[in-house]
Amino acid sequence: MTVRPAVHLVASRRELARLAAATLDAAMAPPPASLGLALSDDAELAELNAEHMGEGGPTDVLSFPLLAPAAYPPHLGQDPDLHAGVAPLATQHSFALPPGRRLHLGDVVVSVERASAQAREGAGGHSGDVSWSVRDELRLLVVHGTLHVCGWDHAHADEEAAMRALERRILEETE
Repeated sequence: MTVRPAVHLVASRRELARLAAATLDAAMAPPPASLGLALSDDAELAELNAEHMGEGGPTDVLSFPLLAPAAYPPHLGQDPDLHAGVAPLATQHSFALPPGRRLHLGDVVVSVERASAQAREGAGGHSGDVSWSVRDELRLLVVHGTLHVCGWDHAHADEEAAMRALERRILEETE
């Protein structure tokens, strides 16, 4: 986990690492695996958002998956055609890693500054109208970004409902 110099941590590194690990387990990511987590600010997220998403301004979380969504087991609401003819990662013959190395799944970058503003303004949570602590908002963003790395999305109503339900379950179980 990387914490940028100007970032004020509102949850411990250990708590966030355990939360990300619980999310990888819930998403059935292939073990053992690694995930990069960077806690940053609005300036960096705005730059990344423009460069990688073509969007202006900061966002709360960005995910950079290294594997295609079809590399993970299918989940509720996901387009079933996504997995047509694709073997799950566990059965694919992939490049052998050196001993002691883990498969890197991708990276999640969270703006703690944005999480703080959303929590302070009552614009947090799944719906953007939840008033809760900065810690709770940060926890949600870590879970949300990690699920995106694992092939989850919320572009369609069925998958969004399944993703939100899984986020709530993970947050409740790791509290």
